[in-house]
Amino acid sequence: MRKYLLYGFLIITGFLTLAPFIWMLSASFMFDGHASVFPPRFFPDEFTFIQYETLFSRLDVSRNLLNSVLISSMVTVVSLVFNSMAGFAFAKYRFRGKDTIFKMLLSSMVIPSQVTMLPLFLMLKEFGFLNTHMAILVPGLANVFGIFLIRQYVMAIPDSLIESARIDGATDFQIYYKIIVPLAMPVMVTLAIFTFMGTWNDFLWPLIVLNDSSMYTLPVALANLMGEHTKDPELMMAGSVITILPVMMLFLVLQKYYIKGIMMGSVKE
Repeated sequence: MRKYLLYGFLIITGFLTLAPFIWMLSASFMFDGHASVFPPRFFPDEFTFIQYETLFSRLDVSRNLLNSVLISSMVTVVSLVFNSMAGFAFAKYRFRGKDTIFKMLLSSMVIPSQVTMLPLFLMLKEFGFLNTHMAILVPGLANVFGIFLIRQYVMAIPDSLIESARIDGATDFQIYYKIIVPLAMPVMVTLAIFTFMGTWNDFLWPLIVLNDSSMYTLPVALANLMGEHTKDPELMMAGSVITILPVMMLFLVLQKYYIKGIMMGSVKE
């Protein structure tokens, strides 16, 4: 009886959690005004794609979607390279001040990101990167959390494996590329999901550094859409579906590697 009560509780909790997302998806296929009636409709009387046609034809959301895809993909790929190299160095190399530098990096994680936005904005302004996608790409080149995550994972790789590669004549880059990267692939996929989702969902920073609407990412474009079409909840729901669908699909495809990386990434020294 206790097992059935537990299953019933989990089913009810899961439905309550998913209900807003189900209604969002359902409302995106409704005609104008059908999502605002009383009593509210959970499912449309007749399915229509008119909201999505409006987004892509009249409002040109396809450009913002392409911006989000390109920016998130570039930030993810480049940050993986820098984070994995730095994590490998902190885990397996010995150099003066390594522990001090790493502790300083970790201490910076307690500083709210909003505090660093002003100096970062001024630096990018001096470089001439404002209102360009470089203003989003450059700050995402590396982050402390990514370095820490990969360092903890790489520390579990035996030193004897690296020493054997050196005896065989492998260079440091060959060790990194042929040994560290394949062995650390689970945690790198986990970090890739974190980075892609964080960049995709970021709203405040692109709003600050981008002025041209053609450069906007999807979250910023959706916020502007809400200001112009407040009385069109069906259109808002269609925009929300387009915004969250890619990251949900990415997580579903890579969830096996994500879970494996989370379980194996918390390695003690």
